[in-house]
Amino acid sequence: MLSRLLTGALLAGAAAGLVAAVLQLVLLQPLLIEAEAYEIASIPAAGGEAHGHGATEIAAGIDLARNGLTILFSILIYAGYALILTALMALAESRGHAVTARAGLLWGAAGFVAVQLAPAVSLGVALPGGAAADIAMRQVWWIACVAATGLGLWCLAFGASARAWGAAIVLVLGPHLIGAPQPESYWSAAPAELASVFAPRALGIGLFAWMVTGALAGYLRTRSETAAETRAA
Repeated sequence: MLSRLLTGALLAGAAAGLVAAVLQLVLLQPLLIEAEAYEIASIPAAGGEAHGHGATEIAAGIDLARNGLTILFSILIYAGYALILTALMALAESRGHAVTARAGLLWGAAGFVAVQLAPAVSLGVALPGGAAADIAMRQVWWIACVAATGLGLWCLAFGASARAWGAAIVLVLGPHLIGAPQPESYWSAAPAELASVFAPRALGIGLFAWMVTGALAGYLRTRSETAAETRAA
């Protein structure tokens, strides 16, 4: 049973991660490269710069390695998300809540809200070359926000009392009332128009990938249980 659970989660996460990676390479990578060009241009030159055929080959190699790492990291990240999502689905099932591919879409949407949308409300999706608070402080706040939002959504979905719903509201709003770490001043090497395109694309890709993760996890879980029941019969 555990092996089927893990296999389904890993397959769902790998598929969603691959989809997310392809969308990132097509829709986000050009924006990131352009933003990095602005960032590099804003740094005073220190020494000579590479040029010629050799520099072109080096750049091509870097791009290839970067694209490969983007795909690998995306698959690993969404495989991890799928494992967590599948474990929560199993917990919900143990309490009498059915999990199907259609229900998985809602689970995926909830995962997107907890992991990406809620943190982005106070800690915006940013391009390279902009002002940012200390990374360790941002990571701590992000983890706290994800955990609080996820627990709040669970209370909202499965809580059967006004107390549970009140706790959900406090948990979801709490991190934002406390406030995310912010830079002392705001600036960006890249144009604001570039950032205005990047943020919604990043969130849109995240939503789609999470929906794929949830739907596949729910479908594979239902299929696995049906197969087990058939063998038992």
